[in-house]
Amino acid sequence: MAEVKERKKRVTKKNSNKKDIRRIPCLTLRGLTVFPYMVLHFDVGREKSIAALEKAMIEDQELFLVTQKDAKDDDPGFDDIYKVGTVSKVKQLLKLPGDTIRVLVEGIRRGRIVEFVSRKPYIEVDIEEEKEDDGKEVTLEQEALMRSLLEVFEDFVKLGSKVSPDTLISVNSVENPGQLADIIAANILVKMEDKQNILEAFDIQERLEKLYDILVREIQILEIERRINQRVKKQVDKLQREYYLREQLKAIQKELGERDGIGDEIEEYQKKIEEANLPREAYEKAMKELDRLSKMPPGSAEVGVIRTYLDWIVELPWNTETEDNLDLKNAARILDEDHYGLTKVKERVLEYLAVHQLTQHMKGPILCFVGPPGVGKTSIARSIARALNRKFVRMSLGGVRDEAEIRGHRRTYVGSIPGRIISFMKQAGSKNPVFLFDEIDKMSSDFRGDPASALLEVLDAEQNYAFRDHYLELPFDLSKVMFLTTANTLDTIPRPLLDRMEVIHIPGYTEEEKLHIAARYLIPKQTKQHGLKEGSINIPERVIRDIINHYTREAGVRNLERQIASICRKAARRILETKQERVRITSGNLKKYLGIPLFWYQKAGQQAQEGIVTGLAWTAAGGDTLSIEVVTMPGTGKLVLTGQLGDVMKESAHAGFSYIRSKARDFGIDPSFYNNMDIHVHVPEGAIPKDGPSAGITMTTAIISALTGIPARSDVAMTGEITLRGRILPVGGLKEKVLAAHRAGIAKVIIPAENEKDLADIPDNVKRKVKIVLADHMEQLLEHALVELPGPQKPD
Repeated sequence: MAEVKERKKRVTKKNSNKKDIRRIPCLTLRGLTVFPYMVLHFDVGREKSIAALEKAMIEDQELFLVTQKDAKDDDPGFDDIYKVGTVSKVKQLLKLPGDTIRVLVEGIRRGRIVEFVSRKPYIEVDIEEEKEDDGKEVTLEQEALMRSLLEVFEDFVKLGSKVSPDTLISVNSVENPGQLADIIAANILVKMEDKQNILEAFDIQERLEKLYDILVREIQILEIERRINQRVKKQVDKLQREYYLREQLKAIQKELGERDGIGDEIEEYQKKIEEANLPREAYEKAMKELDRLSKMPPGSAEVGVIRTYLDWIVELPWNTETEDNLDLKNAARILDEDHYGLTKVKERVLEYLAVHQLTQHMKGPILCFVGPPGVGKTSIARSIARALNRKFVRMSLGGVRDEAEIRGHRRTYVGSIPGRIISFMKQAGSKNPVFLFDEIDKMSSDFRGDPASALLEVLDAEQNYAFRDHYLELPFDLSKVMFLTTANTLDTIPRPLLDRMEVIHIPGYTEEEKLHIAARYLIPKQTKQHGLKEGSINIPERVIRDIINHYTREAGVRNLERQIASICRKAARRILETKQERVRITSGNLKKYLGIPLFWYQKAGQQAQEGIVTGLAWTAAGGDTLSIEVVTMPGTGKLVLTGQLGDVMKESAHAGFSYIRSKARDFGIDPSFYNNMDIHVHVPEGAIPKDGPSAGITMTTAIISALTGIPARSDVAMTGEITLRGRILPVGGLKEKVLAAHRAGIAKVIIPAENEKDLADIPDNVKRKVKIVLADHMEQLLEHALVELPGPQKPD
């Protein structure tokens, strides 16, 4: 059937609507639309297209040019091309290399495909052709549309389109409305859909209206593009101007021999930030501040603030840490080298190392060393850092009363800096140092805040992984820091802060421990510091004991070291003056070096006295003996208490007095003694404040001794709290008190029975020399404290 149609001659029919139906070869175009009155050239390379072109040249040189829907399709079918195209006349052919023909065509009139005839060897179709009546009079509506179309076309050209001004002149001379629409559409439309829409508008008025709408829309788009371009151009001009000025500034600075300034600084900060290996939040914050710095004028006051902030960020050890030395034997050796005793502290450090070696992810412990001054709390912290192979930083909290010391100041304040926590972390240079808070019990608070509350987050293993300083406003990980704190007493430490720490008590040293410390550490240390050769000064053990007992009275060894240093100074002078090579210190010449002895201790075996009983007290300097004196005199039953006693101590005296009144007959005391007799209780060293319940049994025993006339033993000391029923309650600081009794030469110490558990902390050599008696009631105590037991009074 297709072959029969292909052999038929071209048939032309006419209908009543002046439309011709004719059979014509069809050539499909890719990405191109041809309008009537349009002359253009294009290249033809497909076989079907060349065959259609040859067929047209044989006959009347006319082709039907139609656009295919998909430009990538090499062999489009009937459904792949639009149905409306343009009957065109071939004006010229030019063969190009590679079997390609360049064709010059001129559009004549529109046509619509009525029927597809064949696809081989070329596409042939029957089209319905519409001829426009050029002599038809233009209506008023068409005239108005033509004028409007020309106006918007002129605006379109002025807005910077690619249409040449010559096209505008030629368009203005066109009087045919249909031709005007086709010429404008051919010159300005870009979208294939818009071109095809205009081409398919056979009605002239409809064609003008559609083109007008398209032009108005294009003008709006061009105006938006122009505004965008102007804004971009303005920004580009500004950047070019700034670049030009910067280049000029660089040239001027180069001539003056100056650095580039802010440009080099920005690059340097950029490099530091990249090398610092910051966490994500810190990196983003640093880059944001760097961007702000790059946009600020060099003379701005904010530039210095940003520089300081960036310096802090890049210099902090965000991911830098030292490698722990997990060798337990090496750590134990280092700890023993630096300190004698301190068994609990050393065991705790070795336990931490053992667990850390097994887990590899253990958080840093938070330890609190509590003890009297001079026992080595601060120095043991340095030894721990050396044993662990960690950096060591120390922050003294004595007198700190400003919260900003811990958390820093906000950057809104002039001269603001980070807190001392972040400052010391920067100083340490690693994120896992040993961090010592010294004298944590000496902090105070005022209107500037409470630094102890600010430490709650730092000393909490569940929170300090994201500690935020007010200055940085970035989370800094403190979880790997080993926090150590020192204190002389726990009474002034807030409970919430104390609850976050593991408390390790470091008691005072015994005489034997001081002897070993002096011989092993203090004497060699002071000898070296004073320029003396090893062995040039000889201090025997007996002399060291004399120094400990008669020239120092302390729980630690700080004053002992000062006395040894004094001996070394005088020995150095003697060696230089007498040319001696060795100086020997003896008990006989010790006074020449240290002067008259400062302290004397009461020795056991002296005569017992009525109303004088030795008690034991705990102080910040360790344990001490406390002599309590009681005298009776005629009066009205008053109980007088002197010696600067605290409220608790006064209440203990009244409780003991009431107990004695209730048991007067059992002790052989006149039950009405309180009616005609005054009792005066005095504690010597009245200028020193004293408080606490532990002197209760001591004052009660002294009153009983004074009332009964039975002397109290001078070689017996005691400590404990008394109740109205005569029960003896436990007290604290037992080890320090027993050591003080041992120093004073006391032979027997009476303690509450419930303090038996604390005997494990007392050194064995002390327990061998001092007899410790456990008592839970005053009747048991009096058996050991008085020369004889008071007998019950006979009834009248």
